[in-house]
Amino acid sequence: MQTRFSSPLPAHLARPGRLAILLAAAFAGGAQAETTVSLDSIVVTGSRVEHNTFDLPAAIDVVDASRIGADQARVNASEALASVPGITVQNRQNYAQDLQISSRGFGARSAFGVRGIRLISDGIPASMPDGQGQAATFNLDRAERIEVMRGPLSAIYGNHAGGVIQLFTPDGKGAPSVEANFAAGSYGTWKTDLSAQGEVGGVGYVIDASRFATDGYRERSAAERDQAMVKLTYRPSQDGKLTFIANTFRQDAQDPQGLQWSEFKSNPRGVAWDATRGNYPAIAYDTRKSIDHTQGGVSYEHRFGDHSVLLSAYAGQRSTTQYQSIPVGAQTGSTRHSGGVIDFDRDFAGVSGRWTGRFGLAGGRLTTTLGFDYEQATDDRQGYENFVGSGTPANCVANTCGVMGRLRRNEEDRVASFDQYAQAEWQGERWAFTGGLRHSRVAFKVDDRYLSNGDDSGRVAYEKTTPTLAALYRVTDALNLYASVARGFEAPTFNEMFYSSNGGSFNLSLKPATSTHYEVGAKAMLGARSRLDVALFEIRTQDELVVLSSTGGRTAYQNAGKTERQGMEVAVDSRWGERLSSRLAYTWLDATYAEAFTTSSGTVNAGNRLPGVAAHNLFGEIAWRHQPSGFHAAVEGIVRDKVHVEDSNQKQAAPGYAIANLRLGIDRRYGPLNLRGFVRLDNVFDRQYVGSVIVGDSNNRFYESAPGRNWLAGVSARYTF
Repeated sequence: MQTRFSSPLPAHLARPGRLAILLAAAFAGGAQAETTVSLDSIVVTGSRVEHNTFDLPAAIDVVDASRIGADQARVNASEALASVPGITVQNRQNYAQDLQISSRGFGARSAFGVRGIRLISDGIPASMPDGQGQAATFNLDRAERIEVMRGPLSAIYGNHAGGVIQLFTPDGKGAPSVEANFAAGSYGTWKTDLSAQGEVGGVGYVIDASRFATDGYRERSAAERDQAMVKLTYRPSQDGKLTFIANTFRQDAQDPQGLQWSEFKSNPRGVAWDATRGNYPAIAYDTRKSIDHTQGGVSYEHRFGDHSVLLSAYAGQRSTTQYQSIPVGAQTGSTRHSGGVIDFDRDFAGVSGRWTGRFGLAGGRLTTTLGFDYEQATDDRQGYENFVGSGTPANCVANTCGVMGRLRRNEEDRVASFDQYAQAEWQGERWAFTGGLRHSRVAFKVDDRYLSNGDDSGRVAYEKTTPTLAALYRVTDALNLYASVARGFEAPTFNEMFYSSNGGSFNLSLKPATSTHYEVGAKAMLGARSRLDVALFEIRTQDELVVLSSTGGRTAYQNAGKTERQGMEVAVDSRWGERLSSRLAYTWLDATYAEAFTTSSGTVNAGNRLPGVAAHNLFGEIAWRHQPSGFHAAVEGIVRDKVHVEDSNQKQAAPGYAIANLRLGIDRRYGPLNLRGFVRLDNVFDRQYVGSVIVGDSNNRFYESAPGRNWLAGVSARYTF
């Protein structure tokens, strides 16, 4: 559950302060719409059928629309997911590399994008068949809720399901309405959004388009993003529902890269200096990334009494061009090199189907689900030199860099996955039992067309059956206890296969990581106004995928030995009368290597902590709302422990930090017109801290700076016809 309060307050900056006063004056008077605070929510993640979170034997949270839009720009999932225990979402302040998201430590070492977590948006995977995903494609403007599940039951979603994050948008319904939003803030940041929704002739529609731009907190971190979506729903009969959804995403972003520790301390807003080359690589090579992404899907659900069938299909195309700081001198020789420019076009598609049946059994209710998922993606991938001109290749200031040069790589990469699963849940008066079985097969194929340095074509496939089992006992109407266990499966992604050591050929010898998950938990209603969720877990992993080396945009991986994760997640939601609410979310995670192993830089000892994973994370919020006037305000606090940046734990860890955020807003209704406004101030005390880390970077550029004190203000208007 997420408390329903929004909006921050810019206390120290004069201009945001004046804006708050103007907003109060402009919206004075009028009637305020009712708002509610719910301590339970309905989810479909995990059981695949509607379920109360209180009665589900899993650690699961729902981030509703009020928190997703809690006086935020609604650009990054990190804004909405900060209050979820067990999930860490780090904003790199680098839109070229996307967010860094981890679930109980899974995905923390991803160099870019999201791995180790299954991403789904309105039934369409935002994760590719190999497990690599992009959270940037989530449309937060129209999000109705985000469901976040951790732990053993995530395994029912197959490969790379260390956790599951699902976004849902609402169906268009009722009288037509239009809405416009505008927000602006520090570092030249602004966003505008225009949407419409309603129902005409039995067809529900939701249409949304937005544009976002920022100069960025750091040097060379500017970005522009355009996003749009269309969702149509139609019921051909009382028991049938047809849904069509299409999304587009286009982004151009500079890449400031990471900093060494001394650089972070002296100039956190700058870019790294390369003494060997005598330049700033991010500037000299004009490091940047462009993405053009389009996808669409259709689904049909039909109910036959207590049974239902769901069929869906989707397809999409993604084009990406990325300029990296790899000198021409490092792109020659007999070994395989990608060049300093990555350019690929990806076609992806998938189909899925599932049948759900409900039966009476042994005085209880049995729900069974049988289904399949087929996904495939094909990359037409090239690599070019990031250099055109003459002279010393390392000196790109004197020559022309940041320009696509000679071809150095040409290949077709294919990956396909085919999964079948069965799931059953029996619910009695006191007991509930859940069991599932999923069989996954992921196949990779590389067709090398650049043969001057040898033929690196090859193929490899991974296959695994993963079971899950859970039980829940209702001690009282206000207390549920549960336990669950599962096997997990993480195949290497294409990004982890691209290089062996020293930038060599494809690393098809990588093995999948397998894991066993254990969890026990309690869910309790503390009177009528508070809810407590506690989960204790242990995860044992074999063949953990770790960074072997990382430099200039090339990261090579290897399999380590065993790892262990033990931890606890606690969330407390409370309502204090009609105006105050609070949320507290705490995570303790002890993630260590259980066996020693050797990398290119030496031996990693047993007992070392996994890099990219903080031992302690704490989020706290207290929010106030005055119903008659529509004013609301909140104070947020985030505390995070230190994070190691590489496996030996010898380099400077990113220190722990504590920051505070304030927000203030107003929401007023005047007949068919609803007006809202907000101001917020983040990092109130102007702390300098590392927002995220690049695990294992060979140039010691591990650190990505978080912004200092910054503000955001916005207004919106919705008119219902």
